[in-house]
Amino acid sequence: MQRFIVIRIFHAVIALLAISLIIFALIRISGDPLDTLLDEDATEEDDARVRAYWGLDQPLHIQYVKYMGNIATGKLGQSIRFPGKDASELLMNRLPATLELALVALIVSALIALPLGVIVAVKKDTGIDIVGKIVALLGQSIPSFWLGLMLMWVFAVHFQLLPTSGRGDLEVSGLFGDRIKHLILPGIALGYFQVAALMRLIRSSMLEVLDTEYVKLARIKGIPEWKVIWKHCVRNAMIAPLTYFGLVIGGLMTGSVVIETIFTWPGVGLLAIDALRSQDFQVVQSVVLFFAVIFIICNLIVDILYAYLDPRIRYTH
Repeated sequence: MQRFIVIRIFHAVIALLAISLIIFALIRISGDPLDTLLDEDATEEDDARVRAYWGLDQPLHIQYVKYMGNIATGKLGQSIRFPGKDASELLMNRLPATLELALVALIVSALIALPLGVIVAVKKDTGIDIVGKIVALLGQSIPSFWLGLMLMWVFAVHFQLLPTSGRGDLEVSGLFGDRIKHLILPGIALGYFQVAALMRLIRSSMLEVLDTEYVKLARIKGIPEWKVIWKHCVRNAMIAPLTYFGLVIGGLMTGSVVIETIFTWPGVGLLAIDALRSQDFQVVQSVVLFFAVIFIICNLIVDILYAYLDPRIRYTH
């Protein structure tokens, strides 16, 4: 087991190094950040001075080494758009909002996908199963930004039940807390895409478990059907969907870029868009690398958990 974990961690480190190099290269070819720092009438001396201040006058391999050195010390570089602030500080300030939104989206996904996946598996080849397949098809076909705009138009503009943007205030109370009201629409828009994939995985796993001998034996013994389904089948059917949860969490974090922009949610995703518009390459690098770290760590944890649940995995590596 220890060997399996070490190999997975080694693969994760290699992936992060490759991603950091790709991010560094893509940012450099996307445009010159000095275009946003200097006026049109800036002289060559101004250009040289500012370029030297930001270290852009050095060879690319030296810039990359310094970039990796900053990452190792937890300092991701000074922001261009927000002078005097480190990119890591901006990232940490926006992180709670993104985590909050991702958590709500994950809850939405689980609350819809789990019961729906179980029900359509039990009601295979019936009208309920067909409806479930339609829900799954729509979930993976409808773009999240379109769904967000439609939710905003219906519930915020037409019925005026929920706010269109912002994060809300924790101190404001009411029938629903102000923060909860602001979370509903972006949470649904972000989480609905994952509902389809999770539901299909749960359905497939449930169909396999329902056909096993121990389930047939439980029914022969006269155990109530609801207990057979929800106690015996669901627990064993969760092993396969568990492997997908790493992708779900990573997808929710990275997918928040679009949703946060639509709903003006002050998270890491909106920070990335603002940084791109101003060519703040230090912040863009930090955000993309942060998303990559989250994605890889989530998958690493899932791999380790899956190896504990299924010993065959660890012995094949």
